[in-house]
Amino acid sequence: MARFIVVVVVLVAIALLANKYLLGDGDAPPAKGKAAAKQDDAKGADAKGADAKADAVVEDAEELAVDAAAEKAAAGGPAPEFPAEDAGEEAAADAVASADVDTDLEQEPGIEPKLDAAADLPAPGEKITKMLPAETVQLSDPSLTAGIPGEGEITLEEMEVWLAEPKNHVVLKPELPLGLKAGEAEMKGLDENPLTRAKIELGRQLYFDPRLSSDASVSCASCHAPETGYAAATKFGVGVEGQEGNRNSPTAYNRILSGAQFWDGRAASLEEQAKGPIANPIEMSNTHEACIECLRGIPGYVKQFNLVFEDGLTIDNVAKAIASFERTLVTGPAPWDYYTELDNFQQQYAADIEDLDALKEEDEELYDEYMALKKASDDHPISESAIRGGKLFFSEQAGCTACHLGANFTDEKYHNLGVGMDAKEPDLGRFVISNEEIDKGAFKTPTCRNVAQTAPYMHDGSQATLEEVVEWYAKGGHPNAWLSEKVKKLELSDQDKADLVAFMKEGLTGELPQVEEDRLLPDAEVAKEKAEEELKEEKAEAKAA
Repeated sequence: MARFIVVVVVLVAIALLANKYLLGDGDAPPAKGKAAAKQDDAKGADAKGADAKADAVVEDAEELAVDAAAEKAAAGGPAPEFPAEDAGEEAAADAVASADVDTDLEQEPGIEPKLDAAADLPAPGEKITKMLPAETVQLSDPSLTAGIPGEGEITLEEMEVWLAEPKNHVVLKPELPLGLKAGEAEMKGLDENPLTRAKIELGRQLYFDPRLSSDASVSCASCHAPETGYAAATKFGVGVEGQEGNRNSPTAYNRILSGAQFWDGRAASLEEQAKGPIANPIEMSNTHEACIECLRGIPGYVKQFNLVFEDGLTIDNVAKAIASFERTLVTGPAPWDYYTELDNFQQQYAADIEDLDALKEEDEELYDEYMALKKASDDHPISESAIRGGKLFFSEQAGCTACHLGANFTDEKYHNLGVGMDAKEPDLGRFVISNEEIDKGAFKTPTCRNVAQTAPYMHDGSQATLEEVVEWYAKGGHPNAWLSEKVKKLELSDQDKADLVAFMKEGLTGELPQVEEDRLLPDAEVAKEKAEEELKEEKAEAKAA
């Protein structure tokens, strides 16, 4: 009974604050169902009309609470008990009194008060999240991947306090950093799986947690580690009991710009990709059912899933959380990005910048823009060799942009380069998925951003260095019946080859986000023992006092 009253209090408070926001100056968050109709009728009304609208939203919040209770009962829980009418009114009054809270979000007022960290709430999930105003954030922001504040294993108390912060449930509108920003329109999966800090943090924990595997020895990070560019330094991926796959581990960064995943594109989305390795007998060697049962035994996961998702802990939601974390893994601006920004400006305003003193006098704004671009480029230096390599990369002579184009330097398509086609039984790649003759031996074009960090190269890890990769392209790949028409022998000098390597190593390497790898949840038994020990200490201190 008491627990359900707390639920109603929280939902009513959030509904009232959503209504308060609707009466303010910002764009109203989308309303649904009966509440939407009532809010539409109340638009443009006087104070009396505004009060009527507040009553309408409260009614809708109560309706959501009833629905949530009914769903819980249908799922096997106890029959809901409803609070007395006067108790609901008293809760609503208390909620209004606590409506204004201080947050560090730079957005319109109206965000709801903190959730009750001590309450064992049923899942408000996406219904609550949709009531909150969105926040624009750059994906390189380190706060997104810093984890729940603290040291050592995450305690339930730390987690509940963090989850009670409203900003952690706000839908994020991501922006990409310089370089990748030109590809912002190509971001994938956000409509189906919106980002929130709480969802990203849950995905971070899962990404680094080996308990997703059958013997708790392999995590996502085992084959896609931060220190190796979210790829692996091994020729093939290595799974449970040291089993080897037959393909190199592709990088996990900049996946927000990619739809289909894996070398052969067999996963239609990042969410689908996230589920695959869990049940793969060579990788995590688990089953989805066993994985969920394991996570269900870790209270911290259950609480987070119930708050982040309306339907709680499921394998699809595990995939959504991991995919959300992976979408934050983007490469930062590289020296080439700063160089091209400055170079484009210099070409456009060549006459103006010949006399900087005059420019400063006549157009101070343009002068300041130029000086800012110059400083940014100076702070991220690039060698003459890398600059030559960049120009060669984009030229017809090298032809690299036949496949490596766009903000992420990939066309996201599949090509046969002849790699591995001299084997007795070659890997046929995309053909196995598409059954199209043209796709035999074709594999997805990888990004060239931060490529220096992801050796070895090619789908089979057969080329250990970027120097080998350039030599492979220069000789025109390995001839076979399905060789891509875009792969041709190149006339490159030794200096040309060195310059191309310098461009990829130096010019295209940007910073990756700082990610907390070690802050994970303890096992249930460990958490129980720790809680009991803390309780004993508290009792001893109380007795001593």
